[in-house]
Order: sequence, then structure tokens, then C-alpha cells
Amino acid sequence: MTIERFEVPGLAQFSYMVEDGGEAVVIDPMRDARYLDAAAAKGWKITHVVETHIHADYASGAKALAEHTGAELAVSAHDAGERFQYRMPHRGLRDGDVVRVGKMQLKVLYTPGHTPEHLSFVLQQGSGEPTAIFTGDFLFVGSLGRPDLLGEAETARLAAELYHSVSERIAALPDALQVLPGHSAGSLCGAGMSDRPESTLGEERATNPYFSYGEQEFVQKILDASPEMPSYYPLMKELNSDGAVAFESLPEMKALVGGEVSGSSATIIDLRKPEAFGEAHIPGALNLGLAGNLSMWAGWLLSPETDVIFVGETEEDCREARTALARVGLDRVAGYLRGGMAAWIASGRSVARTRQASVADVEQAKDALILDVRNAAERAHGGIKGARAIPLGELPAALPELNRGQEIVAVCGSGYRSSAAASLLQRAGFEQVSHLGGGMAAWESRIQG
Repeated sequence: MTIERFEVPGLAQFSYMVEDGGEAVVIDPMRDARYLDAAAAKGWKITHVVETHIHADYASGAKALAEHTGAELAVSAHDAGERFQYRMPHRGLRDGDVVRVGKMQLKVLYTPGHTPEHLSFVLQQGSGEPTAIFTGDFLFVGSLGRPDLLGEAETARLAAELYHSVSERIAALPDALQVLPGHSAGSLCGAGMSDRPESTLGEERATNPYFSYGEQEFVQKILDASPEMPSYYPLMKELNSDGAVAFESLPEMKALVGGEVSGSSATIIDLRKPEAFGEAHIPGALNLGLAGNLSMWAGWLLSPETDVIFVGETEEDCREARTALARVGLDRVAGYLRGGMAAWIASGRSVARTRQASVADVEQAKDALILDVRNAAERAHGGIKGARAIPLGELPAALPELNRGQEIVAVCGSGYRSSAAASLLQRAGFEQVSHLGGGMAAWESRIQG
């Protein structure tokens, strides 16, 4: 028996392929061909595709993978009567059901709380002891999944369900059981999770704080800890209820010349680092760098109905970006600028610039609005006195509240989000815009030094 983990760093997401006797099951697949390539390289046949729940943070590849391979698609049957329900053809799984692959089996364990239909899968080889549990977004290393995805009316119910999943539904499982979660640190599907990819149930019982609370305290703690929620999450749940089309079926991305880009109404996404973007970019472009959490920020800031054109350092960067956007259901990529900014500048077309402010500049900008686009957890560790807090994901909706005549300096942790924020402001017509180079790391270094 072999377990292979697949990771998407930008979404801090894990999926798994488990093989026995040449047959394989894929658990919580993303929307790309990596599983087909991996199975083909090893001579495995994908016979089953399963999901722990209807995902909110990414577009699932379960339906497309099952269709491509002819594998059985098996998902929760506990979605009956809930707001989001699986609508594609599938085998419905209930608590205690078994998915058999080769001589091993996945036993279904109903673990609601993150979502009402959530399942975990307990791995067992033949008649032996269980060896691992695939917990999806129920149990993370050091934390649990957030229970507030369905809105305020459902949150209390799901938080209570989550408590009972922790205290009762997995109580009989052995301490030695390997815990293989769906996310690690960086995901917004929970708060306070470790960056470690796995644990044991015994270790979680001993160190995960949520195992020590009574129900009332548990509910309060889990609700207080929930991070901000990306606006695209409900869209992903709706998409995943039907199942996204295969990534391979999307139209080929086109190489566009400057005239085609300048004449397009598409949103231009500049994938370069903030320093390069600041030096020269296409007027109106958004700086969502490839080096950061592109999938999440694109999903948060763009509509699925938005046409997109990429500007990157290389064609390969643009192709990687297309995959990143497809992972959050953004499929309308019109193309990319052939030759990148060098070709744009060589054509004599106009460019825009974004000033990168130093710590000294910010200290001297007495009348400027310091716009802190970090999240609440980051701000709790300190910030610039007098700054106004608007997390990046909330900035588009907050633009009408800002004074267009005031100088604005955007600040984040390292410069990625502040450059994105500055580009959003400039695109909306704000003229006196800059961002703090190096972010709060530079600020703290200078102030402490």
C-alpha cells in the first residue's frame, strides 16, 4: 500500500492518492492532471475518486477526474436537505460505508461541523488495524475547520456538530492513527493550524487545544478564532455542487500583441514582483504576483465573469498563473502579453508607475493615510500608529469610503498585498498612491534598529 500526498502551496491544500495492488483512490483532488500523470508514471489505475466535503476554497477536480478515468465518484450522502448538495452523478456515502481499493479499504466516518455533510476516511489494510485517517477540513494539525461557512444562521449548529465530531465521533479511534488533513498553515479554512503536513490522533488529543474544551467553551473559542472569509467561498461551493469542467477542456491561452491588449476590456493581471511592477506596468493593471497566494487573492478580488490577460516574465509564468486561476474557478483567460513588459515598452505605449515608499518616507508623510491591508491576526502583533485597517480582500468594497485627494500609503507584511492594494487604488483612479517597500518587516527592523 502506498500513500502519495499532493500539495498546492498557494492554497495550502493537500490531496492524496492511495494505491494497493495497482488500484488507486484519489481523495479531494484539485483541478489539474497531476493525478493522471502520477498514476501513469507508476502504472496505477485510478478506480475511485472520493471527497471529504463540498469545498469552498478551491474548484474540485473530482467530477472531471472520475469522468476521465471511469472511476467511481463517491461523496457524502449527508448533504440531503442542506443548502449545498452534490448534483453530479455519484455514489452516496453514509457513516460506516466502505470504499474498497485493492485489498485495502476506506471506512466512512461522518464528521460534520466544518460543513454539514463532511466525511473523514479511515484507512485499513485488509482485516488489520486502521493506520490513517484522512480528515479533510475537519481536523488539522493543531486546529479544526471553521464552522461559519454557511452564514450566521447555521454557524451555531455547525459549531456544536464540530464539538461532537471531536469529542464523540472519533473517540474510539486509536492514538497511533496517522492524521492526514486537507490543509496546513496558510489556508483560511481554519485558524491556528500548523505548517506540518501530518500528525497522529494521540498527538492531537494531547496538544490540540480544541480537544480540551467543554462544549460551551469550545463553541466560543472556535467562533472567536475564525479568520476573515474570502468572498468567493460561496461561489466555489456552488461550483463544486455541480462539479467543475475539466481543466484540459478549457480553450488554449493565446499570445497577444500590444494592440490586442490595449484594445481589450479584460482585466490585466501583472504577475511580476512588486519592485518590477512599480518600475513600469500597463496602466490599470492589477499586481497579483505569481510568487504569492495567487489563487486565493485572484478568487477574492476577481469575478468568475471577468476576462483576464496576464503580463509575466515568461510564457511559463503565464501558464502557471492560468492553472492557479482555474483552481478557484476563474476560467476566462483571454491570453497573455507576448514578450511581457519589455515588448510593451518597446512598442512606445504608455506605462504607469507605483512609488515604493521607504520607512523614512512613511515617517515623514504626516498627512497621509496609512492603509494597513493585513488581517486581524497580523495586526494583533502590532502596526503603525494611526493606520487605518482594511484587509486587502475588503478593499474593493471600501474604496468609496476613501478620500481620493489624500495621499495613501498601503502597508502589509512584506509588500505583496500592499502592492496589490496600491494597484487596486490606482486602477480606481486614486493618484497619490504608494506602498511601503518591505512591509511591516522593514518597518519593525528600522524602528527596533
